[in-house]
Amino acid sequence: MFDFKKTTMITYPEDIDRRSTKEIIAYQEEKLKELLTYVNKNSTFYSDLFKKNNININDIKTLTDLQKLPFTTKDDLYLRNDDFLCVSRNKIVDYITTSGTLGDPVTFALTDSDLERLAYNESISFKCSDGSADDIYQLMVTLDRRFMAGLAYFLGIKKMGAGMVRVGNGMIELQWDTILRIKPNALVAVPSFILKLIEYAEANGIDYKNSSIKKAICIGEALRNPDFSLNTLGQRIRDKWDIKLYSTYASTEMGAAFADCGQENGGHHHPELLIAEFVDENNNPVYEGQAGELVITTLGVEGMPLVRFKTGDVVQHFNGKCKCGRNTMRLGPVIGRKNEMIKYKGTTLYPPALYDILNDMEFVENYIIEVSTNQIGT
Repeated sequence: MFDFKKTTMITYPEDIDRRSTKEIIAYQEEKLKELLTYVNKNSTFYSDLFKKNNININDIKTLTDLQKLPFTTKDDLYLRNDDFLCVSRNKIVDYITTSGTLGDPVTFALTDSDLERLAYNESISFKCSDGSADDIYQLMVTLDRRFMAGLAYFLGIKKMGAGMVRVGNGMIELQWDTILRIKPNALVAVPSFILKLIEYAEANGIDYKNSSIKKAICIGEALRNPDFSLNTLGQRIRDKWDIKLYSTYASTEMGAAFADCGQENGGHHHPELLIAEFVDENNNPVYEGQAGELVITTLGVEGMPLVRFKTGDVVQHFNGKCKCGRNTMRLGPVIGRKNEMIKYKGTTLYPPALYDILNDMEFVENYIIEVSTNQIGT
């Protein structure tokens, strides 16, 4: 069993994404047992939860057995934030907070081991998206303000051995000055900001189509439809700028990412870092290709590990070996947030579907969507 107190370095089987499904499951089940022992001993929240529900962690032996455990929710994290901490304060080296997209932000504490795990995750995610030590990435994201994302990208690119330029978000003029001066070949940016880069270049006579940029790691916004074709936002970028676009999905809570490979058919799961489940509105498992809420269990986290955490994100998942050679589950684009689901005359809608329609209208620069109910709740 891995002893968090004796070392801050974790050795991961980097080839696990190309192993058989049977081997991947066996690896995850072994790590699950270690995790449950660890949180039962060190997490006030989980030791209380297991006692309250009369759970014997020795009965949880398989991935299917996970369904015997209660879910962890965002409310749990908010109301009992400190009770999730599994280490003493003097082992914490970085504090971050969630974005608060679905409610009040919560604090996460990372140890040196957690930062190494974060670096490993981003390194293999960039490699999955055809990254290498020969690349130079321009980071158009913040590295401060208690956010995890920018720090994660920095650590991952550094671990991969590639070059980077930390420009930060916004500042379009400085972004283009950096591209023309340093000549990076890759961007890490929000897709809608890439459109602003294009607009600025066109307005200022910059020959962006012949610039050094060849690809972009796109964060924070969906690029693709459920069938993996480019959505309106992605297509508008591609129509203007013929660069390779890679999607990525991540969250602070899981400290890991699902990253596109060159086949553009979903973000690859890193099974050494996460156990992923998908459930419907009644918390029952959904089948491959069906929409369900992503539920994650973190592996290898020392500071604040999570068991069966409900992310609130509704997605589809797909199994089967990818043409890239990886044998891991793939995640489709986020269809919507569970608490933003709209029921309209018997039809389920999510805001991203409306965003796609509005983004397709070039004369619409900004918009606000308001949803209300009448006196009978429809």
